Amino acid sequence: MLSRLVLSVAARPKITYMTRPFASNLAVNPKPVETTKSESPTSSAQDALEAVKYAVKDGIAVVKIDIPNSSQNSLNEQVSAELKKIILRVEQDSAVKGVVIMSGKPTSFIAGADIDMLSKCKTAEEAEKLARDGQIQFQRLERSKKPIVAAIMGSCLGGGLELALACHYRIAVNSPQTVLALPEVQLGLLPGAGGTQRLPKLISLTNALPMILTGKNIRPSKAKSMGLVDAVVQPLGPGLADPLTNTHNYLEKVAISFAKELSEGKLKVDRTRPLVERLTNKVLTSRPLLDSLVLRKAREGVMKMTFGNYPAPLKILDVVRTGLTETNSEVGYENEARIFGQLTQTPQSQALIGLFKGRTECKKDKYGPAKKCENLGVIGAGLMGAGIANVSVDKGIRTSLIDMNQDALDRGEKQISTQLDGQVKKKKITKSERDVYFSKLNPTTSYNELRNADVVIEAVFEDLNLKHKIIQQLESVVPDHCIIASNTSALPIRDIASVSKRPERIIGMHYFSPVDKMELLEIITSEKTSKEALAVAAKLGLAQKKLIVVVKDCPGFFTVRCLGPMMSEVVRLLQEGVSPTDLDKLTKVYGFPVGAATLADEVGLDVAAHVATFLGQALGPRLYGGSHELLNELVNAGYKGRKTNAGIYDYAPTSQLPTVLKNLPGMKAPKKQANEEAKKIIAKYHTPPPTSVSSIEDRQLRVISRFVNEALLCYEEGIIATPSDGDIASVFGLGFPPFWGGPFRFVDLYGADKLVKNMERYAAAYTYDQFKPCNLLVEHAKTGKKFYPK
Repeated sequence: MLSRLVLSVAARPKITYMTRPFASNLAVNPKPVETTKSESPTSSAQDALEAVKYAVKDGIAVVKIDIPNSSQNSLNEQVSAELKKIILRVEQDSAVKGVVIMSGKPTSFIAGADIDMLSKCKTAEEAEKLARDGQIQFQRLERSKKPIVAAIMGSCLGGGLELALACHYRIAVNSPQTVLALPEVQLGLLPGAGGTQRLPKLISLTNALPMILTGKNIRPSKAKSMGLVDAVVQPLGPGLADPLTNTHNYLEKVAISFAKELSEGKLKVDRTRPLVERLTNKVLTSRPLLDSLVLRKAREGVMKMTFGNYPAPLKILDVVRTGLTETNSEVGYENEARIFGQLTQTPQSQALIGLFKGRTECKKDKYGPAKKCENLGVIGAGLMGAGIANVSVDKGIRTSLIDMNQDALDRGEKQISTQLDGQVKKKKITKSERDVYFSKLNPTTSYNELRNADVVIEAVFEDLNLKHKIIQQLESVVPDHCIIASNTSALPIRDIASVSKRPERIIGMHYFSPVDKMELLEIITSEKTSKEALAVAAKLGLAQKKLIVVVKDCPGFFTVRCLGPMMSEVVRLLQEGVSPTDLDKLTKVYGFPVGAATLADEVGLDVAAHVATFLGQALGPRLYGGSHELLNELVNAGYKGRKTNAGIYDYAPTSQLPTVLKNLPGMKAPKKQANEEAKKIIAKYHTPPPTSVSSIEDRQLRVISRFVNEALLCYEEGIIATPSDGDIASVFGLGFPPFWGGPFRFVDLYGADKLVKNMERYAAAYTYDQFKPCNLLVEHAKTGKKFYPK
């Protein structure tokens, strides 16, 4: 994620840069900026506006967006109003020959439009007007007779990129902080200020569609090759005292030079693409092929990925088509604004915006002052332990990875090395950065390496006796201030801490696999866990770039406790004769990113059996449904899931193929297929399904309702603090369908009354306790109360 460093430039004395010649193509290997204390009389004008700064330098108006007390700029009402005034002023000032629009923050150009402005729109018409106002403002930039240069450093997202697209020239600093994207689709929306119209005409359609349909980030070098930006400025070297500020100042100087050359006619904008690319794009955007091939294939791809659960991507294709086929460009802009307004009122957009806000909240450090973790210990070099070490060393945290098994330690070290190498290959980090990160790792078999540890996380198998042994061993070595965390997924923290001399320093830190990709960190506090321990654990999790959700101690905590009843229903569906492929399909169509049968294999059937037995003791009849004995028999037969190449599915590796097939060019392992032996075991536990609750819709709702009901019970019992915490944990930890927004948003959107009636039908067909609606759900059904009132 991008740095949150705030560097205010508003209070600095006004300066003028010493003149140096600039090549208009700027391969740019810059040096530190030289300055003097004087300015020309025309550059002394400084606007007193709060969010947008304005000064004239050498005949060029430098407009800096810099929202006070915020690490990111956004296009809010204040910025829009102030920018409008300044552009008017520029147009009327004959002394101004050109304009530079940039940020006053080195790590944020503009990170998008202000979401709160959307929240104020209660109708599609209000949102449409908001989009139209943005279009008009940006059209004014585009039609200006004075050249406008967008100087991009830091995040340039959504409305920020739409503003840059309306400028006449774009330059970007080639740094990790600089990304360009149109991520509105991730909020169930489309770019509403001209993005769907300008982008496909600026760059090739094959580059534009993926940007708008997925919201993917584009780095500066890629943006240059695509034609999205006109020049790339190399950042100043790390040897300087303040490379960010120096690079930011240098960017301003370069941008002024470009604006001046454009105004004097010395620089001509040339975006001519290679002949083959131009011809290809012309053919693809011609009406016959656009409809019959390009957009048809794009729609097929969207439906394959989303099953029609998200309306925005399909609407984007319609709006892009209008812009490319209508001779009157105004028709395209009007269509974009109208569809934008409609999408703001869809339940999918409400759910996704709710997740965005909740995700933002979970990134805040709100747990009090805490010591920074500089020395971390991780016990257990398996998949989870190595993953935790991985997301620590690449944030600069010195990490000792401990395992008594040298082979396991070697595998863990290799896992981390491979992941870092992948980052280099993807150009997310340099090779030198990779070497620095890897040097932070200390693989060892000795607990003595933890004598200076600030935090130690044990990530061993879910065995209480083993965890007790580790706690006692750690407390004989680590300093008194050290926090000891357990990466348990289900065992109560109070039970783990029962052997501790300092139970107030024991806490749960439940990571999700794969750790380097899954954002959620579930932090669990027992009644004895101190506020200091929570603050330290949260600070570490935030440093690892995790979303923090704090839950109270109980068996399974929040995520696993909710998953347990749902997976029990999944096993019951298998027993009722639903094939693994059909089970995967019906859950994926409902919005789960991974099918339920595949998920069971990925988690591990041995883990599922262990958790089912453990949670069954704690939750009783609420966990009933599928047979625990079925899971145990599959595990005893060696079918533990993906880890053993066989579970509900069979995963035959290439090495097991006949030599004649294995040696064929390009031969890969066959796709997973149903495990015939597992099917025989499942058949032994077959139970005929009640026909009254066996439609596809009923099967989907049976699965999700058991998750939802347990989530509401957790909130009822105070296990989670807010509905938003439950929704964030469910979506980012367990893959709950994002377009539903999580279990609490699901109740609001689906309807509590409707849900209760269906659960009562299921209760009549099965054991009542399994589908008994909790008191909170019944209350919402009776009163119409919402978890997220508008």
